[in-house]
Amino acid sequence: MSQTVQITSPHHVEVIDQPSPELRAGQVRVCTTYSGISAGTELTAYRGSNPYLNRSWDPDLRMFAEDAVGLSYPVAGLGYSEVGQVVEVAPDVADDPGLPPVGAHVWGIWGHRGEAVLPAEKLRGCAVPAGLDPIAATFARVGAVALNAVLAADIHLGETVAVFGQGVLGLLTTRLVRLSGGTVVAVDAVPGRLEKALEYGADTVLDARDGTAAQQIRRLTDGRGADVAIEISGSYPALHEAIRAVAVNGRVVAAGFYQGDGVGLRLGDEFHHNRIGLICSQIGGVPPAVVGRWDQIRLNQTFLRLASDHQIDPAGLVSHVIPVSEAAAAYRMLDRSPHEALQVVLTFS
Repeated sequence: MSQTVQITSPHHVEVIDQPSPELRAGQVRVCTTYSGISAGTELTAYRGSNPYLNRSWDPDLRMFAEDAVGLSYPVAGLGYSEVGQVVEVAPDVADDPGLPPVGAHVWGIWGHRGEAVLPAEKLRGCAVPAGLDPIAATFARVGAVALNAVLAADIHLGETVAVFGQGVLGLLTTRLVRLSGGTVVAVDAVPGRLEKALEYGADTVLDARDGTAAQQIRRLTDGRGADVAIEISGSYPALHEAIRAVAVNGRVVAAGFYQGDGVGLRLGDEFHHNRIGLICSQIGGVPPAVVGRWDQIRLNQTFLRLASDHQIDPAGLVSHVIPVSEAAAAYRMLDRSPHEALQVVLTFS
């Protein structure tokens, strides 16, 4: 049996036992060590705001259909930040030198479950780099999200980049922008996160609670505004403030998972008058300018290489390591007291 985290209904999480699946040809069995909770995507299912709960995504039309539902409760095994150990390999792929062997630590996406049987091909190139703390490898996908946003921002050496949101994704973005040669202005409403932003490379931090971030950014840039802003919190008011903060013909990367109607977003204001370029960054694809050179695996591996080279410290963002049996309390904390946590990681026995 394998422990699996299940969102049974809005604001209700339980841990259930599921039978271990049979290993078939071309598959490997992985036992989970760590699984990180996404305080963005997963909480949309926890809170009941995820669009898939009310509509269905048509992959051919690339549109949501109003007459169907793509996700329903209970939602079992949600999660995309896993690290585990290969414990069994199907005989037909056991001798493939490109696949992680039994005993290897691997990263990937198989959800909050103690055990997973996966197609072997999904783990090609997914061995945890030698010397890297396995808990840091849970950030492979999260780091790719941040790196994708930075690539979309097309940052040039010496540009001022405002990063709105300094949760886990925002802090990783701040560090990656700094590594890309940008001057970072970090914006958030939680003082502790602003202190962490300085540690991760921000040149200036601004408290969003007084509503003057855009004006302060303009003062910092002699009235010009930031060259580019990355909004990665998923807040419509923050996205609006990011638009207000950039220069004429500047660009804003919207990298958050926005929910519901765009309350607080006024596109007739600075967006219209300053001709702002609004760019979506979503991990399902890479920016058009780098298609053919970058893909998902390169994003993941590049981020982990930066971590291995001590250019970025994802493990330093882990605030709580919690046994999977206490998953309900972990989600409750992230929902009700987000200021108390950064990255929450579940452990499996």
